[in-house]
Amino acid sequence: MSDGAKVEDAITQGNWEQAWDVATQWSQSESAGPPAFFVLNVLHLLRGEFALAWKMHAKSLHEEEDIQQVRAWVDGLLEKYPREGYVHLFLGLFLAQSGQSEKSLESYQEASRLRPESPFPYFFQAQIYQWMRKTDQVIKAYRQAVKLDPNYIAARLNLGVAYQEHGQLEMAIPQYREIIKLRPDETLGHSNLACALAEQGKIDAAIKEYKTALELNSEDAELHFALAGVYEQKGRMDMALREYQETLRINKEFAPAATAVGWILMEKGRVDEALDNFSTALKSNPDDAQATFGVGRVYDRKGKPDLAGDHFQRALQLEKDPTKKTAILNFIDKIVGGYHD
Repeated sequence: MSDGAKVEDAITQGNWEQAWDVATQWSQSESAGPPAFFVLNVLHLLRGEFALAWKMHAKSLHEEEDIQQVRAWVDGLLEKYPREGYVHLFLGLFLAQSGQSEKSLESYQEASRLRPESPFPYFFQAQIYQWMRKTDQVIKAYRQAVKLDPNYIAARLNLGVAYQEHGQLEMAIPQYREIIKLRPDETLGHSNLACALAEQGKIDAAIKEYKTALELNSEDAELHFALAGVYEQKGRMDMALREYQETLRINKEFAPAATAVGWILMEKGRVDEALDNFSTALKSNPDDAQATFGVGRVYDRKGKPDLAGDHFQRALQLEKDPTKKTAILNFIDKIVGGYHD
């Protein structure tokens, strides 16, 4: 039996370990082509290894010729096993990754009908509903995936995020806690829990979870930035400054961190250092409204009202957040009054 035939046999039985072993062997053979890498792509997706799945995507669905080869392989599989749910799952994942996301939903629904015991069709249905912005269906599908497999980390994580985005923190937090119980070294479990706790106003608990996440992944710039923001909420500005600076050590082009450092240094009266950080932020993101406003504040401190005014006006044009826009307007009103006096 060829590697391709062995893979087909494993897929139809839902024997994912065997499918992995054979597909890996198949991908290393001289006869390997896009279908072998597509199988590995799907198996990575089923394992929740999305970065690795993307690498296999590049080897199987990047070129039009590759897409056609994979399509022919999937069509052949479907012709041989028209009533096998996992074959429809593979078809859905092919469609979703080749620019036919909405059409893939039909395949996932057929897969869940034929394989009602499997969480995978529901998980990928949820992703399509998310793309379609159908929040209720997203939550319903992820909940079904978790119900069928309570240990499905990726489904619990996405369910928690869906709840959180819907403002249901009391539903999101138990999902994150369950992830940590199932897999204590899951960084996203700790960081997402921290974010949800911070939104609830439980700052000390959020700090603890962010620190745990950083113990697991100390070089994650996003985590340092998030922890800095929580410290700032608590008024611990020295700790916030340290974490923002750590963010920039890891990623010197992280514009929001440079902007945040600039504002903290402004409050400390270290105006020239603040300007350096605002300038760094603007090099990475010329449309950073708060960095632009910060430069204006520096020029105002230095007694250069024309330059300050130019930056304030540009900041107003760039700023999308109504609260921050109002703060800029209020400051302009204040200093204009001061200039008139």
